Amino acid sequence: MASFLLAIDQGTTSSRAILFRPDTTIAAVAQQEFPQHFPASGWVEHEPEDLWLTTLATCRDALSRADATAGDVAAIGITNQRETTIVWDRKTGEAVHRAIVWQDRRTADLCARLKAEGREPMVTARTGLILDPYFSGTKVAWILDNVPGARERAERGELAFGTVDSYLLWRLTGGRVHATDATNASRTLLFNIHTGAWDDDLLSLLGVPRALLPEVRDSSADFGETEPGLFGGAIAVRGIAGDQQAATVGQACFEPGMMKSTYGTGCFALLNTGDTPVASRNKLLTTVAYQLGGRRTYALEGSIFVAGAAVQWLRDGLGVIENAADTGAFADGADPAQEVYLVPAFVGLGAPHWNPDVRGALFGLTRGTGPKELARAALESVCYQTADLLAAMQADWPQGSETATVLRVDGGMVASDWTMQRLADLLAAPVDRPVVKETTALGAAYLAGLAAGIFPPPEQFADRWRLERRFTPTMSAATRNRKLAGWNDAVRRLLAPVSA
Repeated sequence: MASFLLAIDQGTTSSRAILFRPDTTIAAVAQQEFPQHFPASGWVEHEPEDLWLTTLATCRDALSRADATAGDVAAIGITNQRETTIVWDRKTGEAVHRAIVWQDRRTADLCARLKAEGREPMVTARTGLILDPYFSGTKVAWILDNVPGARERAERGELAFGTVDSYLLWRLTGGRVHATDATNASRTLLFNIHTGAWDDDLLSLLGVPRALLPEVRDSSADFGETEPGLFGGAIAVRGIAGDQQAATVGQACFEPGMMKSTYGTGCFALLNTGDTPVASRNKLLTTVAYQLGGRRTYALEGSIFVAGAAVQWLRDGLGVIENAADTGAFADGADPAQEVYLVPAFVGLGAPHWNPDVRGALFGLTRGTGPKELARAALESVCYQTADLLAAMQADWPQGSETATVLRVDGGMVASDWTMQRLADLLAAPVDRPVVKETTALGAAYLAGLAAGIFPPPEQFADRWRLERRFTPTMSAATRNRKLAGWNDAVRRLLAPVSA
């Protein structure tokens, strides 16, 4: 039996490859960062070739570190930054434009026009999403309308569209497989989450030719094999899921009412609602959590665009910290008498506000405000936004309020004990940090291992989840209520000029 499962975790700022053993322990990790491109205000792009080359290099590096060959790998699982959009030539593999990243806001005017035309109710009813630049559909339309000749080539079937998973799969298989899974498809504005198929009315609305689209498969399925020359032998690709859905799987949130939150560049909380797609009344998203054996499991999702990115801003933009890991110690030493609030709307606000036009702001600055207070404000902003999401989820799905009282967390920021304790304090709920913190990659590995016969069914795999530490609330109700009131006031003040 092959010794490993290879998880490709292609993220917003770096690509990683992790080799898991069948007992879910990690044999090797490799990571490479790649450049971010900001050609205009609110625009964010990646070079597709950077995504591919860093993915290829990290996979080779991880295999080398574990002294493993292609024959030692049972299967590959892919997880990816989701709504990021690539259109490429089917013959050459060359992208016709840089990848437009999920954070990009260039299609805000198109979304506003479609809303004004009354199109959003139909879009939401079929996709579970709202009309926002965040999602892939309007990004595809922008590329077709702004790259000379692209629309004509797309209609002739010469071009292919994919989110990053689909693009990487196409490259890994030498162009033989153009496919995606239901979780990534559900983030495009083009996929009907009730029928499990691309929707002709949505394609027509956004002017996206069907010839561009990948085939949609289960999250754990046969996605072909890699080109033998890439890794010294062919490796089966057997799992694909968007990063937040993969983290849901890796956190073993298989039962309705279970909830996880991932803290990376952004923050994304998912609440499993079982086989029922719950329509949100509080501007949350209804999405596919995973699809196994042709059966879709749904989730409510809250998306925060800026989490770890706020810490990166402190380090790279302001230069007030040298290392991201220092932020917790800085926050711990902040003056408790200062109430500084950062609303990190650098690219607009996500759930539950969904305002692409508003921009970030600091409130409560004094002459005594310094790096420590800014660090605390940045970390607390993530906690406050999570509290907003939890409140919206409990309002949308009251039957889950009693069970969704423990939050399972993962992502880079959860290494900070200070941040996790503050999160528990502001949520007034326990926060569970698992032993295996690479839950996004683990989810991809599990989906691949399930199809390859390495891992057991979900209910048995859930028994392997292990708690590393539980953070329980210690903050007084009076302090928590005061701090939450200050946050709500800051958000209201930020939104007021835009809505006036």
